[in-house]
Amino acid sequence: MAGFDLAVVVPAYNAAATLPATLAGLAGQTYDAGRVAVVVVDDGSTDETASVAAAWGATVIRQRNRGPAAARNAGAAAAPGEILVFTDADCRPDPDFLAAITAPLAADTGVAGVQGAYRTDQASLVARFAQVEFEDRYRFAARFACLDLVATYAAAYRREVFEAAGGFDGAFTKADNEDTELSYRLCRLGHRLVFAPNARVAHRHPATLWRYLRTKAGRAYWRFAACRQHPEKLLRDGYTPPTARVQTALAGLLAAGLALWPFSSAAGWLALSCGLGILASSLPFARFAAGRDPAVAWVAPPLVLGRSLAFAAGAGLAVAARLAEGVRTRRGRGGRP
Repeated sequence: MAGFDLAVVVPAYNAAATLPATLAGLAGQTYDAGRVAVVVVDDGSTDETASVAAAWGATVIRQRNRGPAAARNAGAAAAPGEILVFTDADCRPDPDFLAAITAPLAADTGVAGVQGAYRTDQASLVARFAQVEFEDRYRFAARFACLDLVATYAAAYRREVFEAAGGFDGAFTKADNEDTELSYRLCRLGHRLVFAPNARVAHRHPATLWRYLRTKAGRAYWRFAACRQHPEKLLRDGYTPPTARVQTALAGLLAAGLALWPFSSAAGWLALSCGLGILASSLPFARFAAGRDPAVAWVAPPLVLGRSLAFAAGAGLAVAARLAEGVRTRRGRGGRP
């Protein structure tokens, strides 16, 4: 595969249904197709993912199911080119995606990585809320000269930087925050990561409330894992607005207050105060949403409340898992639990 400028690596697990749209999007790029290699890493699929990828002309690599972090590393190792672009098997890149996401790397040799953006065509109100939520995060991240997160649904790295950092941490076995951890590591090493808002991919966000809340709980769980390695990011980074952190803390107190309410009226007042605090703090986001999608503005406060509870649940599970791990470790060493 010599002679390529860049490679697009797509990890795929049982993605036969969605992968054609991804590969069609990559085939329709304005970027010179003769300079682009597409590598699909079949992460132990049990469907027709590999044959679908091969039919579209992609280079196919197969591995046992090890998760997207390991899959991306395998794809990067096998891919040609000095620029590594990552997207996901449920994304459909816009025609200018590759041109837009590589432009900052071509314009400035000091740029090590580039983050693109989501868009969605979905009608679901929950999915539209999720899209506005991403746009709010992009607005927040734009305040920083260097990003704290290059998410792999639309990401580009210089190969030399990616390889020197050791790629993604394979201990992240889910498609969750492995990109956050790598971004934190690159920031710690002094690399500059920037945002390219016009490098867009269409994505199907969670369309039901239950799926959305489960996704958010998972995000919090794995974010905690990333912050274990980068504790300086636990209270502040360039991706999560401080308001969201406060709302998560209030949601934890809300849950505790509800649990203790039968035993203490003070706990009930605590729960009520925290719930009202979350709703009140959601109003600036609702105002932002009104300018993007007015219907989303009306549902924003209750959805922010649900999101905060999901974040708190995920963070609580992560802390519990960490404590259980500590107990097992001490027992394994023969110490007292």
